[in-house]
Amino acid sequence: MMPVTILYFAHVRELVGLSSESVHLPPDIHTVADLADWLAKRSDGHAAAFADPSRLRVALDQIMSCFDQPLDGALEIAF
Repeated sequence: MMPVTILYFAHVRELVGLSSESVHLPPDIHTVADLADWLAKRSDGHAAAFADPSRLRVALDQIMSCFDQPLDGALEIAF
């Protein structure tokens, strides 16, 4: 499986402490919501950043999406 690039902007970047990271997603990650839940477990900063997904916006391969959107092989996910 190819790594996925996760980009963090604004408040999310401040809390996570990174502007981006490259990750290999577990096979049970199917939607943006699944990804957000998984990311929230990576560190305290990630947990704070993804505590309230209703405050976040997401883009899959530079196309605005929503949290119930399937990842469908996206290579870049921006929050």
